[in-house]
Amino acid sequence: MPGFAKTSVIVWTFLIVAVSNLSAGVQGQIVSFKSPNGVTEQCVALTPMLDGVYSPEDKQGEQDYCGIDFYQDTIALCPKLSSTSPGTLVYSITQGKYAGNQSGFEKAVCPQGKIVVKTADRAPVSYKMSMNDKNTSGTFSTSSLLYYHFSRYFDTATHVPASVYRSMDKETHLQRVSEPGLRWSVGKHRSKMDHAGWEVMTRAEKNPASYHQPDELFTADRKQVYGILVSPRGKRYGAEVNGTRESGWGLGQYRDFAKTAAFQALSSDKPLPEAIQQGLHSAGKDNKMRRAMKGHTGPEQIAFWMQEVAEIVLMDYIFSQQDRIGNIDYLKYWYWKQDGELRRQLADGKQPTSDIASFKPVLLKRTQLNDNDAGGRRSYANFTKKAGLLEKLRHFNADTYQRLMLLAQDFTKKGERYAHVSRVFGLSETQLRQLVDNTLQAASILEQSCTSGKLKLDLDAEYFFLHRAGAESRQSCGGEI
Repeated sequence: MPGFAKTSVIVWTFLIVAVSNLSAGVQGQIVSFKSPNGVTEQCVALTPMLDGVYSPEDKQGEQDYCGIDFYQDTIALCPKLSSTSPGTLVYSITQGKYAGNQSGFEKAVCPQGKIVVKTADRAPVSYKMSMNDKNTSGTFSTSSLLYYHFSRYFDTATHVPASVYRSMDKETHLQRVSEPGLRWSVGKHRSKMDHAGWEVMTRAEKNPASYHQPDELFTADRKQVYGILVSPRGKRYGAEVNGTRESGWGLGQYRDFAKTAAFQALSSDKPLPEAIQQGLHSAGKDNKMRRAMKGHTGPEQIAFWMQEVAEIVLMDYIFSQQDRIGNIDYLKYWYWKQDGELRRQLADGKQPTSDIASFKPVLLKRTQLNDNDAGGRRSYANFTKKAGLLEKLRHFNADTYQRLMLLAQDFTKKGERYAHVSRVFGLSETQLRQLVDNTLQAASILEQSCTSGKLKLDLDAEYFFLHRAGAESRQSCGGEI
């Protein structure tokens, strides 16, 4: 993240400690900042999951986020006005018209209410907080931390962006973000739900006791708000992955989601290559779906979508995600075989670069799971569970299955993974119990499907790309190899 990495090298505290009194009880590596009011703010890169697969980019991203000082002249904060919930856009301004001019940028650019790039160093980082009140959308910042770290534990093909915990002086957030957000969110082109969120946020920051769940929004001393820093990438899928969404919000759109080519293939009893063809055929009967899939219907693409959708269904089940459909994104990559191995390169345009063109690469959409802030709370509707999506799966990745079984076994005996989750994420007892119960239920569902012979552990998209066949698994249904 250019423009955000400079200060972190001098303020990192390399200690695994709890953030007590000031936060929601998260644990990890802490960076501290001082607000103009003398309030000590904290950024926390949470302690990694045991057996989690983290990339160097993940760790660099965490460090870059925790190098952002909201009070530097080169950092501008804008209320997000194009959403259904209040959030903050964090801009780096080290060059251009507003270089080092924080107040000028916030007065001139922020009222536009849209994400800008040309007047800043790059696209902004999102600072997202919880908001669950009447007439507002449901968001829970901890949910993003859960998705990030559990996706690394499951070693998913689906990419979930790195995120960190961040607190901020509520008085400065009120002055620089919430009150302007309240003023600028009025109008016919603004979201009524977003405006309602800014109303609640402004009132809560003036009087934390007015918010019905203050521990989800404020630090224990009520001097700071807290949330997460994250930098989403990618474009929004259409009906090809998100479904047609013609049946309305809730269970209806989940039934539409189950009609996508990827899910139809996932729910087919046929061997993987035949399941893919069946999924394509079934989805193609819908005109809207067929138009959305045009140009992206190769078997390799469906195999990747199958693996990613199965991972999404699993994580959404565990975290009781209530707002997934319509919020699945992608980036494009070139894929090709070279020296018997699968290679990839981020795509920039419709034609491959000259250095890989001779390999005849295939252009594929890879899933980015950016919007993960409506899970983790008991009050959220678990539509994945209600729609019975896990029960419908007939193909699954063997490694993901094994990791789920190990996690369930550990949760049952309250082992080291259970201890980690219970102390690192700042979950309440109710939230922890829900996560554990859902994990055990998910493991039981898939194990029963496996034992009965319904579930095949043959889903490995990279293997399919190379061999045009389902992967052969030596995995037992109990998780052992």
